[in-house]
Amino acid sequence: MAETYVTGETLVGEIVTQYPEAIEVLLSIGMHCLGCPASRAESLADACAVHGMPVDRVIEAINAKIAEAR
Repeated sequence: MAETYVTGETLVGEIVTQYPEAIEVLLSIGMHCLGCPASRAESLADACAVHGMPVDRVIEAINAKIAEAR
C-alpha cells in the first residue's frame, strides 16, 4: 500500500511548505496560484473543486511524487 502524505483536508500551504516536490504536480494540473494567501489556507479538496480536478487522482499523484522523492 502506498504511503499517504497528504489528504483532501491537507492545506495547499502545508503541501507547498512540507513537500516542495509536490509543487510540480500542482503546477502541472493548473494550480499556478500556490503563493496566493488564499490558496495557502485552502484545503486540497477545495482547490481541486475550484480547478475542476478530481481530488482522488490529485491526491494519488501528489503522494506518488512525494514517495518517489523520499
